[in-house]
Amino acid sequence: MLSFWVSAWYAQCMTNLAMRPLGRSVHKASVELASASIVARLQEVLGRDVVAIITGKTPRQVSRWVAGEAKPPLQEQRLLRDTFQVVELLAEVDPDEVVRAWFIGMNPQLEDAAPAELIAEGRVRDVMAAARAFVNAG
Repeated sequence: MLSFWVSAWYAQCMTNLAMRPLGRSVHKASVELASASIVARLQEVLGRDVVAIITGKTPRQVSRWVAGEAKPPLQEQRLLRDTFQVVELLAEVDPDEVVRAWFIGMNPQLEDAAPAELIAEGRVRDVMAAARAFVNAG
């Protein structure tokens, strides 16, 4: 009898998760936050080297953006804001350590490529789709 209730509870939780409108507040934050704040959050979760790989810049340049000594160029701002949306979507359901592992590890939904590498190649939409699938799978 207990297993029936556990199964019913689990099914209800999964239904609620699938129906929950993930990402609305994340999108708003990605638009409203200053570039330095976005880079700082990405550096906190992913690490400076991963942010550098995503943007194609040096780790030193990433540090300058965080410190406010320089502002990322428009193309890099777009990549950073898009990456921020993916990071925060994942962070709604998993700790930062899991988010970082997801970004740097092989992903079967992305033909075993690492999401960070694909974002660097401009395939942000593919990465966002994989992130949504990961979140919805629980």
